[in-house]
Amino acid sequence: MSDALINGLAGAGGGIIAQLITYPLQTVNTRQQTERDPKKDTRSQGTLERMCQVVKEEGWERLYGGLMPSVVGTAASQGVYYYLYQIFRNKAEAAALQQKKMGVGDGSVGMLSSLVVAVLSGSVTVLLTNPIWVVATRMQTHRKELNRTPADQGLLVSTEQPILSAVEHLPYGTSQIQDIYSEAGILGFWKGVLPTLIMVSNPSIQFMLYEAMLVKLRKRRAWSKKGSNGVTALEIFLIGALAKLGATVVTYPILVVKARLQARQDKTGDKRHHYKGTWDAIIKMIRYEGFNGFYNGMGTKIVQSVLAAAVLFMMKEELVRGVRFLLANDAVKPKHP
Repeated sequence: MSDALINGLAGAGGGIIAQLITYPLQTVNTRQQTERDPKKDTRSQGTLERMCQVVKEEGWERLYGGLMPSVVGTAASQGVYYYLYQIFRNKAEAAALQQKKMGVGDGSVGMLSSLVVAVLSGSVTVLLTNPIWVVATRMQTHRKELNRTPADQGLLVSTEQPILSAVEHLPYGTSQIQDIYSEAGILGFWKGVLPTLIMVSNPSIQFMLYEAMLVKLRKRRAWSKKGSNGVTALEIFLIGALAKLGATVVTYPILVVKARLQARQDKTGDKRHHYKGTWDAIIKMIRYEGFNGFYNGMGTKIVQSVLAAAVLFMMKEELVRGVRFLLANDAVKPKHP
């Protein structure tokens, strides 16, 4: 089994585990990002308060809305990304060794090369998996419809608290797929692809920081006899968290624009909340919400993404180590005729 395949499978496994652990935070964060009324009370709600509100008004299951396409998307994205990353990384390492033989460099892959490898891997992954994330975003931001009486209408205006139908059924992924197609045709499944491609810089920055910190730590621990050059699972967890924190702070406004484009567009005729494309969304957000609109839910995102990235890196490294250990043991076993 090739290193690329091992890393691809381990990345998919680690991504699924991280997704399952942090999914309620992701759902709340997506709703915060797509909230388009700057005067709405939910803007001032904290993460836990918002989670409690969703549970109270819509039920526990809404915290896991769109879980299936998100798990599929995570497995596909992480698997493809790590597979391509390892292939491109191997080529970059071979090129660096060749340059060393020619008297150029020390044979190691530099920061710029690591960034290029991450960008190439991320761009291909985005183009292949964007439709899955459009469906997942629609399911995360879907809210139960309300049954209102005239008295309820007055209550809703004064309290902005939804009154839920006891028999209302949630749409499945097929309904969302039909809705996306009827809204924008086949190209609707690639809504937000431009900011998503720009967002490739997030994992690129993340992996660049991760690789740099990991290499430095391994060099400092080179004398140790422990596995992975003395780097423990906890240290990998912390390095992954720090790398993701730095990347998230830099790229968060782009993530908000992407979520706005992928969420269901406003059909009430209010042009402030209907976006024709990336630049239209950016201009309208600045005009009607100010720059604060680009940072809606950032605290939630930092907690969710840092925790998810830390779990992902830790689980991926442990899975890679475990698979290699099993393959090595299998290779030394005597084969009986």
